[in-house]
Amino acid sequence: MSHPAAPRTFRAIAVQPKWSADDFVSADAFRAWMRSQLELAGPHLHPTQANLVVLTELNGLPLVLRGFPLAARAGTFERAALLLFLTRLPSVLPVLLRERVSPIRALQLSAWQVNTRLYLHTCRDLAREYGVYLCCGSTPMPRLSLRAGRVVRKAGMLTNQTVILDPQGRLIGATDKVHLTPAEEAQGVDLTPGLLSELRVFPTPVGDLGVGISLDAFRADVVGRLEAQGCTVLLQPDANGAPWTSLEGLPPDPTNVRDQPVAWLESAWTATTTGRSIRYAVNPMVVGNLLDLSFDGQSAVTGRAEDAPDLKSYVLTDPRPGFLALAPWVQGSGTPGELRQLGLNLSARSGHPRENTYRTDLLHADLTLPAMTLTPPPRTPHEEALEAVLAEASAPVVISGRWLPLAIVAGLAALVLRLWRRRR
Repeated sequence: MSHPAAPRTFRAIAVQPKWSADDFVSADAFRAWMRSQLELAGPHLHPTQANLVVLTELNGLPLVLRGFPLAARAGTFERAALLLFLTRLPSVLPVLLRERVSPIRALQLSAWQVNTRLYLHTCRDLAREYGVYLCCGSTPMPRLSLRAGRVVRKAGMLTNQTVILDPQGRLIGATDKVHLTPAEEAQGVDLTPGLLSELRVFPTPVGDLGVGISLDAFRADVVGRLEAQGCTVLLQPDANGAPWTSLEGLPPDPTNVRDQPVAWLESAWTATTTGRSIRYAVNPMVVGNLLDLSFDGQSAVTGRAEDAPDLKSYVLTDPRPGFLALAPWVQGSGTPGELRQLGLNLSARSGHPRENTYRTDLLHADLTLPAMTLTPPPRTPHEEALEAVLAEASAPVVISGRWLPLAIVAGLAALVLRLWRRRR
């Protein structure tokens, strides 16, 4: 006589960290910053059930600063990018010319081997050490494949990508962001949008995991595709690059301007309170001023209204059911005008005494789902290459010191940038 499979019971954890440019100037600094997030989660891990830890969006993007502390002192991302372009021209120039990509994309692609391995190995080691299912957040990553046993990348392609690992550090799956914000497009960090048709759901002991990176979790086409595949837990790594109490209006309808917290109700909270298969969502948000950019928000774990009947909500919105766990903002009360001003005071280069005094936090919720019934999707060539990288032994990160004299580099860089702008 067969017995029905036991339901899945697990703990979901959202980490809300505060970052700084100094966290990315070396491999050791990056490892320490990532480790600090798992250390924050450590005391809250369930002792007998599986644990799912979800980290934040673009937590590997600032690795472009690795090896060049001066860039972290540049004050703005624009100046930092120029300094990096100047000093790394010998490795960036061939990518820029051969693959006909922008200087900022060439800068990121030129360091992909070291930065991708550092990112993946750091996450792998932490998943193993803490024994957790780990949504690594997301990072710009090229599309990879195996060729004659070697990991190679597809020319010119660089997506905002999430990787999910099991407690042994093995790959569960990877997902690209489909809907990019203006800051991620050609005039910003210049990433490649993912394909809606490639989004998949990964069944695990901690839910049937679907990923909607930041803006994707707001979009009906992404949520609908994940629900059609039986997603029960939506993962929404986030990096909101604006004061939390400022206004937001994004494509496809930039005229639909509203308070950011009001807009955020259209993502994880809506997916779980009005969806079909999606029962829970985990939405961690990074905070902190990174050079001249400001990141703020309130991390949350959401569910059905009957699962979370207590009335809670983001600042500047009315309390409502559906929040299983919610990080407070830096200040919970005040007039809308006072709260909006506080958001500006926290932001980069405000000069206010409260500048960069954001709140870090750790949220967890104990969740239950029926037994797993879905079949894992087949590996893509990219995932096979990721598995090969994860199987490698970690190696020390070495920064080459063979730079051209600065005057020569500056002249070449100016020429290249002028030619690039003319070509466009």
